[in-house]
Amino acid sequence: MFEQLKNLDREILLFINSHHNSFFDSVMWFASDKTSWVPLYFFLCILLIWKYKQRAWLMVLLIIPLIVASDMFTSEILKPLTGRLRPSHQPGLGNLLHYVNNYRGGIFSFPSSHAANSFALITYLCLITAKQIKWLLYLLIPFAVLVSYSRMYLGVHYPSDVLVGTIIGVLLGWIFYKIYFRLSNSLKKTIVANGYKRFLK
Repeated sequence: MFEQLKNLDREILLFINSHHNSFFDSVMWFASDKTSWVPLYFFLCILLIWKYKQRAWLMVLLIIPLIVASDMFTSEILKPLTGRLRPSHQPGLGNLLHYVNNYRGGIFSFPSSHAANSFALITYLCLITAKQIKWLLYLLIPFAVLVSYSRMYLGVHYPSDVLVGTIIGVLLGWIFYKIYFRLSNSLKKTIVANGYKRFLK
């Protein structure tokens, strides 16, 4: 059973990676580059500040430990612990893959930090803004899916790496959503008790 799953993982990767052309090479390279999304992150921060005013600072502030936790847990703990080689470094498979700009990533593959980080962010933000900014999930979900798909397209992650990374990201996003509301409610009580209701607007 385990071998069948490994073979399926490999076959799906090869199928995704084999459907390439110069246009999609550029798109997936852009999607996989973390710096490409800085304008989106900036836009999200401005949107939160515009919509939530003083309450936005806590929302934005928690994004930093969320991404750090996601990246550290997947990259610094799970990848060395599992020791699964990236497909691009896997003997007998690496030479079958198409690479963009000769990019092959680091040594270890499981799970995908890109998938974990992007899904952690979108889960956290979509849960927090579900009532006030309902359309935001239609922007963020395609973003996370594109980032995750690009890792397979580039030949540096198996589908199972992306799937587990996605699950980890969703769980962390949900945990930080709960942390936000606990801290937010605690701050509200403190503000009301001290007579600073204007900060709740």
